Amino acid sequence: MAKRILAFGASTSSTSINKQFAHIVAGNVSGVEVTPLDLRDYDLPIYSSDEEAANGVPADATRFLETIRAHDGLVISLAEHNGSYTAAFKNLFDWTTRADGKCWAEKPMLLLATSPGERGGASVLAAALDRFPRHDGTIVASFSLPSFQENMKDGEVADTELAAGLNEAIAAFEAALKR
Repeated sequence: MAKRILAFGASTSSTSINKQFAHIVAGNVSGVEVTPLDLRDYDLPIYSSDEEAANGVPADATRFLETIRAHDGLVISLAEHNGSYTAAFKNLFDWTTRADGKCWAEKPMLLLATSPGERGGASVLAAALDRFPRHDGTIVASFSLPSFQENMKDGEVADTELAAGLNEAIAAFEAALKR
């Protein structure tokens, strides 16, 4: 039976380059069944302790947590807004950690980021590399792709050095899924 991986871009933009990147990379992981996820399918109020006290954890946060648990690994490409997570992803993450502080459930994770600029989402990736392990995130590899439109051509990374780095990250993720 093939391992099941969940792939998503941490953005609600219908044209998200991070969603595209997550799905391209997940499609290059061998021997897996990929489940694409769209953050627009999760409708949540803005997190506040008052909202939680009045209404509990929303069903969509619990559904997201159950979706994570139903998979063997995660490929997440983090969109960067003002140097951090998108508001929609941060809100989903906040609610999900209220349902279970160890929300990533020790699933092997390949964390990605890309952007139109030269830093490739480096700030948001650094934040996730620091934060996710505190919530049982088992990050086995990470990769940042700068200048998405210039470096991604026909579903492949055009720059050979960057392509080699991405292939190393994918290989590390594949190895973790086999354990």
